[in-house]
Amino acid sequence: MRILDTHLHLVYPEKFSYPWLADAPAINRPWLVENYFSEARGLGITGALHMEVDVADKDIVAETEFMLTLPGIVGAIAACRPEGMGFVDQIEQLSEHAHVKGVRRILHQAPDELSQSDLFVENIRHLPDYDLSFDLCVRADQLPIGTMLAQRAPDVQFILDHCGVPDVAGKGLDPWRGYITEIAKLPNVAAKVSGIVAYAGADWTVADLRPFVEHIIESFGWDRVVWGSDHPVVTLTGSLTRWVEATREIVKGASEDEQARLFHRNAERIYGV
Repeated sequence: MRILDTHLHLVYPEKFSYPWLADAPAINRPWLVENYFSEARGLGITGALHMEVDVADKDIVAETEFMLTLPGIVGAIAACRPEGMGFVDQIEQLSEHAHVKGVRRILHQAPDELSQSDLFVENIRHLPDYDLSFDLCVRADQLPIGTMLAQRAPDVQFILDHCGVPDVAGKGLDPWRGYITEIAKLPNVAAKVSGIVAYAGADWTVADLRPFVEHIIESFGWDRVVWGSDHPVVTLTGSLTRWVEATREIVKGASEDEQARLFHRNAERIYGV
């Protein structure tokens, strides 16, 4: 079963500035496309969408443009700043590149009120005009504000990153489980099965991940889930190979058609690649 990775981070420190990596020494080094695909191809990953790596504001457009020149990168989700007055100009510039498929503003490390302002909401309501989606990256405790944001922008296609960032290591199914059930009721929200191994601890097992992945699929259904590696963050507690193998193990009882929807078909439709 081939895979389209919807959440690949690449790091080119000689080209761009990544201020946050100073606080993440375990992954504070170059992560190049050649290194990724040397492992990914053997796992059935045939292409990837590059997910912005929270570069310095001055590098946002340049990062996106560069990533789209790399082999195997079939599209990009660019960084954005919907809290700013220049947002529409920014997405107009980004949309000139046919392979920019969406945008993301990291919210799980931002004050809750950032995404609740009228300006933020009004700005992201422009995204459908440019055929762009919005990747929603919030912590489990922020899922209610993520739900409110998606409710206020019903024409925007949202993709919830990292299963809503549950506390896997602490077996924190609740209240995360109820929050997921609620946000999944919104037809303009899809979910990304990604990132959870980073919250699972170094000694995680497939059994630790299973209830979280299964609840996401049960809540959103097989037509509104996509898969992402979150590489290289995935290497903090495992590897790309281990995460792919774990996901395949969790969904091995699903039909071939259902697995195809998770691993590539939904992503091709939702992101338009």
